[in-house]
Amino acid sequence: MTIATSEIPVPGTTRRTGGVVGTLAFTWWFLRRYPVIPVIILITLVITAFIGPIVAPYPRDSGWLGDRHLPPFTTTSDEEKLAADAKGQLYLTGFHLLGTDHIGRDTFTRVLHGARISMMVVGVSLGIGFTVGTTLGVISGYFGGWTDEIITRFVDIWFALPFLLVALIMTLIFGRGLPVLMVVLALISWTAFVRILRSQALILREMDYVAAARIAGAGPIRIMWRHIFPGLLNTAIVVATLNVGGLILAEATLSFVGAGIQPPTPAWGVMVSSGRDYLGDAWWQIVMPGGAIFLVVISLNFLGDWLRDRLDPRLRQVD
Repeated sequence: MTIATSEIPVPGTTRRTGGVVGTLAFTWWFLRRYPVIPVIILITLVITAFIGPIVAPYPRDSGWLGDRHLPPFTTTSDEEKLAADAKGQLYLTGFHLLGTDHIGRDTFTRVLHGARISMMVVGVSLGIGFTVGTTLGVISGYFGGWTDEIITRFVDIWFALPFLLVALIMTLIFGRGLPVLMVVLALISWTAFVRILRSQALILREMDYVAAARIAGAGPIRIMWRHIFPGLLNTAIVVATLNVGGLILAEATLSFVGAGIQPPTPAWGVMVSSGRDYLGDAWWQIVMPGGAIFLVVISLNFLGDWLRDRLDPRLRQVD
């Protein structure tokens, strides 16, 4: 009896089938094994952040009051009108892909600009948090003793502080604005790195290669930089990826309550906050920036889970 090659199961793979069913099965397996959709969404975000404001069809902060609350995929009633931006320059109004807000500003344009602002805020704050948190985590895990106790207790106290209250107090003291928001987000991003990397450093410092480096005369700084930090880098990348979603939500929350980026700057949280009073008349003012926040956060969470499974040998999945 002859057996078709396409029906022979291969160890470590799914059962092969031909035709449409086989194509669909392979596509489903590929999407489950690799974060294709999240990566596409994140690449789109990065491209949008870089070129979005350049290709935006309308000025960022100006609108025509006659076009207020236009639904998505709508063209102005007079097809084209002349409107003036904040600098007094005239521009044409016409088709609005995602509608307009309560003062006639194009929602699609403001979402494009909001991508750059959100990415800039999160990137700077996460970079500061990554540097500070990783450094303290490695120091705490390597030295142990009183050093570990002081750093760990400080992290516990910091976790106990209400984040929103701290942000509001800093806003009252230093004022509102982009730099203050970056500092606030950096203050909440470093703690996750300390706790997780400390536990990893406690394990790595007992490894034979670390003991050999110590016997060879290497100092604490060299051991932490050349021998312990490389072993923690994979974990730090995963923690950073999972933290980005939380930072985007934190930025949106602070902007929503008025402690973050201030209008008319089109951060996604600001757009949601500005549109909450018009939810019954113009739902797209909240749904469009809110949907962008949702897609980015869930994509980053999926990518973080995938990186954790791939970079940690104990969690690496075969099928």
